Amino acid sequence: MTMSEYKRQEVTQEGYDKILKKLAFLKGARQAEIAEKLNIARSYGDLSENAEWDAAKNEQAVLAAEIADLESLIPNLVVVESVADTATTAGIGSVVEVEYLEDGEKETYTLTSALESEPMSGKISIESPVGKAISGHEAGDVVTVLLPDDDHFQIRILTVTHE
Repeated sequence: MTMSEYKRQEVTQEGYDKILKKLAFLKGARQAEIAEKLNIARSYGDLSENAEWDAAKNEQAVLAAEIADLESLIPNLVVVESVADTATTAGIGSVVEVEYLEDGEKETYTLTSALESEPMSGKISIESPVGKAISGHEAGDVVTVLLPDDDHFQIRILTVTHE
């Protein structure tokens, strides 16, 4: 994405700090690692037929693109506070236990921004179908989750807590 393609995105302070930490790592340790690979490859002599040199140059280009991407993203981030500890409705930072009414399966999700979501770890975006459905609701509510293919299902919000 180019800078003009980024829209303002909400992120928690934790997520913002994580992005800054990643950028610092890429610009520090990762750049140094690739520079060392380039130095080693250069020591092998003729660069025109040097596979190690080509591989390191490719890594360097990928790294430069990743750094540029993060540097373009950061100015468009808006740090939002997690919902207050006393809030009863689900929002960014809420830990929500739900029950899928179709099969009775229970899941616990932490609501995050799109940038922070890690579905395999139970962190779902408030922009995801389930996140949209439960955001703004409270324990006891039954909500309908609308899927992109126009299918839907219902879940009951069992608990809403805040970290």
